[in-house]
Amino acid sequence: MSTLLLRLAAPLQAWGTDSKFEVRRTNREPSKSGVIGLLAAALGLRRDADLSRLSALRFGVRVDRNGEVIKDFHMAKAEKTSYLTYRYYLSDAIFLVGLESEDRSFLEQIERALRNPCFPLFLGRRSCPPTLPLVLGIREDTLEIALREEENQNKDLKSIRQSHRYIRLDCDVGGQEGAVVQDLPISFNLMRREFGYRRAKEIWIRDDVNTEESAEEHDAMAEL
Repeated sequence: MSTLLLRLAAPLQAWGTDSKFEVRRTNREPSKSGVIGLLAAALGLRRDADLSRLSALRFGVRVDRNGEVIKDFHMAKAEKTSYLTYRYYLSDAIFLVGLESEDRSFLEQIERALRNPCFPLFLGRRSCPPTLPLVLGIREDTLEIALREEENQNKDLKSIRQSHRYIRLDCDVGGQEGAVVQDLPISFNLMRREFGYRRAKEIWIRDDVNTEESAEEHDAMAEL
């Protein structure tokens, strides 16, 4: 079993799974549908492409820096009216994402595409481009082991103390543990977006940080 690891970090990210109409929310960690969209863009897939092979990848995410939810608003104008739309973002968050497969060659294909993407990559919305490094490489481990053993991507000591680190990953196929979430992409077709259900479980991580806390204020824009 092999696992491709990605580092998702940027001043702003947005991972909505239930956004509707004028309110565009974000989850507290990357969604599987959002990451599959990232992979599809890198591979050059169109919106009506078959996503079954990508969706079959076992998905997991480790939260290394929680980030802060912020709200922005946009004024949309039509010919005879105008209205406000509210958009939520995660500011200054860092995540480690894992994609597990028995087909290492497929993971290598994805890795090459992410390093040389066909379409621009973004973390949930077009206004949220990722910072580098995005790709950390392929590990010869299961998803859970790879997410547990990879070093913390958050290097700021003060925010390490303030962050609540955990892993959220797909449950085994056919299992009954975990929570059911509607976050399995079937089609990104603009005329008929379709998402199925998957089960995900959560594992909390305890950090023992003995280094003295830095007194310096952390700068969210430092990722740039």
